[in-house]
This record gives sequence, structure tokens and C-alpha cells, in this order.
Amino acid sequence: MSTSSSSAAEKIFIMKFWKQCFIVFLILLICLVIFYFNHKEDNTYILKTLELSGSVNEGDTLFKMNCVGCHGITARGLVGPDLHSITQRLNDKQIIRQIIKGLTPPMPSFEIDPQNMSNLLEYLHSLK
Repeated sequence: MSTSSSSAAEKIFIMKFWKQCFIVFLILLICLVIFYFNHKEDNTYILKTLELSGSVNEGDTLFKMNCVGCHGITARGLVGPDLHSITQRLNDKQIIRQIIKGLTPPMPSFEIDPQNMSNLLEYLHSLK
């Protein structure tokens, strides 16, 4: 009698184990799908931005309207860091992600269309 009860307990344990594995698998799958669609949207925006030609003057205007409070009028830094030679430290994709997501607090995220982002990138490239 003890053999049948132990095998029944083993079957219950094994079923619970596989049920938990299945739940963990589903959660991971959902996370991967969410990550994929968010990443795909970012990549589309970045690729579209990088295809465009920016204007240093338009970028300068955008910078003065949105960024001087933290980075200073000459982009030498106040609350935010000095942006001169930022394009040597970060590639364009990293800069775009930083601006649209505000990855390092207290920097806010910005919603900016691809053409204006291209203008801002061109301005950042002009800072030496």
C-alpha cells in the first residue's frame, strides 16, 4: 500500500512541477514578445532618423529651446553633462535612445519627430 501512495504523490509532484514550468515559460514568452515589439518600434524610429539629413542651425534652435536648462547655453553642462565630444563617446543610436527615453536621471524623455532628432544629432556632431 505504501508503494501506491508514494507513486501517487510522485505523480502529483511531477504534475505540479510541469505546471509551474509551463507558467514560467508563458511568462517569459510574454516578456520576450513585449520586448520585441518595443525594441522594433525604437529601431524603426532610429533607422528613420538616421536616414535623414539634419541641419545644424535647426538643431541649435531645438537645443536652445529644450536643453539649455540642464546642459547650459554653450552645452558645457550644468545639471546635465558637457555635451562637447559626446558623439565620440556615444554612437548616434545611443544618443537617440538617451534623448527619447531619458535613460540617466534626471534627464526627461522627449517625444521628438525624426527630422528634428536628425537636426539635434547634427548639432551635437558640430560640438567639438
